[in-house]
Amino acid sequence: MQGLEGLGIAGQVAKCQDYATRQGLEVVETLTEAKSGKSVKSRPVLNDALSRLKAGEADALIVAKLDRLSRSLFDFANLLQRAEREGWSVILLDLGVDTTTPVGRLQAQIVASVAEFERARISERCRDAAKAKKARGERVGGVGVTPLSTVKAVVAMRQDGLALSAIASELNAQGVATGRGGKSWYASSVKALLQSERAQQLIAA
Repeated sequence: MQGLEGLGIAGQVAKCQDYATRQGLEVVETLTEAKSGKSVKSRPVLNDALSRLKAGEADALIVAKLDRLSRSLFDFANLLQRAEREGWSVILLDLGVDTTTPVGRLQAQIVASVAEFERARISERCRDAAKAKKARGERVGGVGVTPLSTVKAVVAMRQDGLALSAIASELNAQGVATGRGGKSWYASSVKALLQSERAQQLIAA
């Protein structure tokens, strides 16, 4: 799975094919996708590849660079866990991760552990921030009554690269109510929602 930056598509494809040749692996198909690795969920070609791996059409996913697969450590860690659960491997050439080998599996476990640590840190920071607000007499959890479907939609739009003001405009166009029952979204209210603990947990998942 390749992107447009860095080595460029041709260079990344050549690097992956060279690795496969040296390791005696058969290349089932070379897939390319122009969309960035910002979010796994928003990339149709990658999701098609993952579905085919799950179906047993291939045994491994070879990628030239981590940022072509995902720019989110959490997404990458989840993908590694999915690969282990479904019985296929990830080969990441720039980091030397090859989960077909014991050393590669160890490296993958380290990445997953770091991601889990970051998840815990995010939750801890959210809790500390809420306690600090409460101590100052400020309102805490004002965005907590926002429906989960709205939180998920806002997180997805942000991960797709939309600006805060653009997300606010989209919510207003759809007539989505704010967490406090208001009818108008602003960049500031979108930002507050994204900084909420529920949103941070979705981002980290």
